[in-house]
Amino acid sequence: LEGREINCWRGDRHILRDVSFGVRAGEFLKITGPNGAGKTTLLRIVCGLLPAENGTVEWRGKVVLSTNDDFHLEMAYLGHLNSLKGDLTARENLKFLAGLRTTLTAQTIDATLDRVGILSRGDLPARSLSAGQKRRLALARLLLADAALWILDEPVTNLDTAGIRLVEELIVDHVEHGGLAIAAAHQRL
Repeated sequence: LEGREINCWRGDRHILRDVSFGVRAGEFLKITGPNGAGKTTLLRIVCGLLPAENGTVEWRGKVVLSTNDDFHLEMAYLGHLNSLKGDLTARENLKFLAGLRTTLTAQTIDATLDRVGILSRGDLPARSLSAGQKRRLALARLLLADAALWILDEPVTNLDTAGIRLVEELIVDHVEHGGLAIAAAHQRL
């Protein structure tokens, strides 16, 4: 993944100025900065959710655009919001949301819920989960996406110390198996 001379304005404010980066298989890039510095904006540009005024983002040598289906099949995005369906159970959320990419078995779903520490909450509606449990459910969806590139915006939001360790372990495991990860985070990672 390559970003070259990315620029973005918000009104008359030049938020991103000639930002360039490169991330290869097996690497993790952490983006830091104060609130309002443009971390989320940069991640949204990388995902193809927001156009840059200038500059390019390339995946496997091809420019990333909002219509680049090949890129989106290999990318998983975890934003500020967990993007869960409140009336669906944890299991149903995974079956529906992660199932958009692949067919999932009940055993795979349960193993993933167990991996993120909320197997016992699998039959509860997402709306009844705590904020930290909702974040863990969103992390389960990330795992089930089976994507080469993870783009994470404040991935440890609402997580306790054990949850932060879990995110760190998931990132390490992902990059050690040849994945790439980019995260904007205020907390340690």
